[in-house]
Amino acid sequence: MVNLSPQDIQERVQALLEKMTLHEKVSLLSGKDAWHTVPIERLGIPSMTMTDGPHGVRSSYPDAGRKAGPTTCFPTGVSMAATWNTDLIEQVGAALAEETRGMGCDILLGPCVNIVRHPLAGRNFEAYSEDPFVAGKIGTAWVKGLQSRRVGASLKHFACNNQEVERFRGSSQVDERTLREIYLPHFEMVVKEAQPYTVMCAYNRINGVYASENRHLLREILKNEWGFEGLVVSDWGANHTTIESVKNGLDLEMPGPAKYYGQLLEEGVNIWQIDEAAIDDAVRHILTVLFKVGSFEDEASLPAGSVNTPQHQELAREVAEESITLLKNEGNLLPLRAEGLRRIAVIGPNAAEDRIGGGGSSFVDPPYRISPLQGLESRLGSKVEIVYEKGCDNWQEPPVIGQDYLQPLTDAGQGLKVEFFDNPGLQGEAVDVLYVPKAEFWMWANSLPAQHVTSPRFSLRASGLLQVPEGGEYTLYLSNTAHCRVLIDEKQVLEHVSVPSNLAQDRTDTRAEHTLRLEPGKTYPLTIEFLKSDDLHFAHARLALSRKYQEDENARIARAAHLASTCDVAIIFAGMPEGFESEGADRPHMRLPGPQDRLIEAVARANPHTIVVLNAGSPVEMPWVDQVPAILEAYYPGQEGGNAIARILLGEVNPSGKLTVTFPRRVEDTPAYINYPGGREVIYGEGIFVGYRYYDKKDIQPLFPFGHGLSYTTFEYSDLSIPQEARIGESVEVKITVKNTGTVAGKEVVQLYVCDPESSLARPPKELKGFAKVSLAPGESKTVRFTLDSRAFAFYDPYQSRWVVEPGRFEILAGSSSRDIRMKATLTMA
Repeated sequence: MVNLSPQDIQERVQALLEKMTLHEKVSLLSGKDAWHTVPIERLGIPSMTMTDGPHGVRSSYPDAGRKAGPTTCFPTGVSMAATWNTDLIEQVGAALAEETRGMGCDILLGPCVNIVRHPLAGRNFEAYSEDPFVAGKIGTAWVKGLQSRRVGASLKHFACNNQEVERFRGSSQVDERTLREIYLPHFEMVVKEAQPYTVMCAYNRINGVYASENRHLLREILKNEWGFEGLVVSDWGANHTTIESVKNGLDLEMPGPAKYYGQLLEEGVNIWQIDEAAIDDAVRHILTVLFKVGSFEDEASLPAGSVNTPQHQELAREVAEESITLLKNEGNLLPLRAEGLRRIAVIGPNAAEDRIGGGGSSFVDPPYRISPLQGLESRLGSKVEIVYEKGCDNWQEPPVIGQDYLQPLTDAGQGLKVEFFDNPGLQGEAVDVLYVPKAEFWMWANSLPAQHVTSPRFSLRASGLLQVPEGGEYTLYLSNTAHCRVLIDEKQVLEHVSVPSNLAQDRTDTRAEHTLRLEPGKTYPLTIEFLKSDDLHFAHARLALSRKYQEDENARIARAAHLASTCDVAIIFAGMPEGFESEGADRPHMRLPGPQDRLIEAVARANPHTIVVLNAGSPVEMPWVDQVPAILEAYYPGQEGGNAIARILLGEVNPSGKLTVTFPRRVEDTPAYINYPGGREVIYGEGIFVGYRYYDKKDIQPLFPFGHGLSYTTFEYSDLSIPQEARIGESVEVKITVKNTGTVAGKEVVQLYVCDPESSLARPPKELKGFAKVSLAPGESKTVRFTLDSRAFAFYDPYQSRWVVEPGRFEILAGSSSRDIRMKATLTMA
């Protein structure tokens, strides 16, 4: 392995820069295609390869030349944060680096650290928290782990990218204090503590200026104040200008080929007198990252890559186990004891179908997926009878045909075989062949779909075998841009011609439908043909399938309730369908989709020992919360989710996850309710009072508070120790003892909050400034130590444009959640 010092890299970068022509410099500042930077063969400058995936390497969709195939699907961002375990997340980062290398890539586009401002935001499941301290610590651990294996991170989305509605054009109208205290501290923490190789600009505008050309964010704060020396890259298609972007700090325009950079940028130097020093600065950043990730080195000299190893599988399960959050456990219904059970009812739309993640660019295609039903069956075997009833569906849009219903034509790959043709009519030989896990294809933002496709006028043929587990009437739903045909058993059953209704999101509002009868277990040859004869760099095709039931919803729910009444315990697996939470769209409401609330209420009436397990990346309303004794939040737990859930339910693992977002009782209680979604301008009228800060200020009782999470054991806090006085600017040492007072081993997350009772500017009643996860055997005690730096006591004064610590009294609060404060002490700052 070549170990170049920063000085060595700097010298080599400068030597290359001095040899480059203006044309070569400019060519380096835009992508070659969707995922690669431009190589410069004359100087031996290689290409750098990027890929999506904050919770797994997304390399199984058609793209420009990366390796394709299944990769380990770890739990999503909200799950990682719910572990409150930075050491564990650093391990995840290292594992993701190994998988990124294994798929032939250099940069993994994550972590997503955007603040959870509103519960309906579509990408909340990718993010970490409503609190910047949690988001910063988890993001820092993720980046440190990833970059320890010389794979670069891309810290995103900078900044104030907090909803999908109007995300491409909307402006986040946020005052400077709110920006500094809520929407920037976590970015600052990751930049300073982990030095990410790249930072990704958001799509949106901030106070009227696009993030990719925002001088205040990029030049003044990120580069000048924080000292960031890495690469600033646009989100895909987020650049809008030439002069303003390069002048204000955008180094790399993605994807390629160039749109606003390239020839326009070269002309800008020659005609508009753009300072070439700004271009040199951007080139330095790109070349530096190329050296850091080892692009100039032989592959053998780099850390080894590996995909879906047993170690990665075990780590994915461990993260899921530590994230699962026990929200309620009346009468200690959990954990279940197999020896005391005869019959268990497993009910719900998410019982037999795993929910490993959300939709959009973070989607990961794993080599296997474990559903909760499979997890329980594998552990209980014949010891306990398990009976299953779906009860209802939870999708509002019919689900895309996925791996559960697809088989490859041969053993060469998984899912559908996709053949690409470099013409719009499926003529000649295929120029590329790839495999995709589901019947959905898309292309957007200047990219082309495969390595040897040279024009947006192309076609593809996807083929595989369709097989359904239950016989009956089914409906196929085809939505697409361009021209698409579907054949079953070599007979055309659907044809649809359309154009995108929203080019920015590449969606079509129309679709074609066809009803057919399918036999259980029989395989049907399936072919999808997509023909694109326009020059738009947007394309989308999606084939969905739903079964038509002979009975209505009420009958299905009644049958599930009756089944529950015959069992010792009923476990309902409810929550979101696949893709309901996704990039590109916010949720329409905070309710569980479909008739799931009615299903839960009916089952709870039939069996008082009812447990609800939720899959959701954001809070949901729970009108039945008082009717069920036990609730588990499982989030999106990745490919090992079913095993992790089963181990928690059966007491093999003690739950230790805690909420990193507040669960409100209703959407109307949320801080941003009156300003969401807004229009082209989104007013951040709640200011600094985001999440628990708002609920504390307004004294609103949430459904479940920030930091909440129960255990199968109990913990006692004692001996909170802090100095009585401290000087402004000095760090403060805090100690507290935690004891496991129960009968089983467990892990507790000790949370440290700071309160400034009197301030010249309004402040939240308390703010999280420290946390630690402690593992304790029964009867064991440990002393936990925290160091609070000056910023832990400060607020940002917009009138002075700086952080201020005012003299006076501060309270240090230690607790198990934001609403379960166990100990309090006071110190005076002078």
